[in-house]
Amino acid sequence: MIRAFLALPILDPMLHRLTIAQHTLRLARPIPRENLHLTLAFLGEQPEHLLEEMHLFLTARPLPMPVLQLDGLGVFGGNTPRNLHARIVPDPRLIALQSRVTQAARDAGITLGHRKFVPHVTVARFARNEVSAATLAAGMQTLGALNSDPHPIDEMILFRSTLRADGAVYDAMAEYPLTA
Repeated sequence: MIRAFLALPILDPMLHRLTIAQHTLRLARPIPRENLHLTLAFLGEQPEHLLEEMHLFLTARPLPMPVLQLDGLGVFGGNTPRNLHARIVPDPRLIALQSRVTQAARDAGITLGHRKFVPHVTVARFARNEVSAATLAAGMQTLGALNSDPHPIDEMILFRSTLRADGAVYDAMAEYPLTA
């Protein structure tokens, strides 16, 4: 079984802004720079043959090239923050790509959850009661706007995720070109 997900890489100009935000907010558990990405579909633990089947579906037809643009910070978890993330503008091509990716996974026989797609890049995770919502909100207000220019992304990556005591390690298993 392989723990996997499909994601878009984050380009250097956006990575720079995200790492500055991490350092400015003095986050206890920031996501390492090399692990910052936008998840299109978390596939969970899958047998290799289903991932190969999905790979065939993904390579069978062109995939749209989305544009990523930072649009501020957000928090999942409400009064008990679970993560801090950078919001991404929901570009129509990004939404179309995510829809095609989830359909390819389902066509291959992979069962996915039915969460609404909220485009974001996780920049930090929090243990229960590690940080208060008020403290986080004050830090975010001090940081100010986190925006970027739009950046076209020309590849999607299938990652293997290996969980370790010191955090997850991601290895690229396949890359998919994205076209305009």
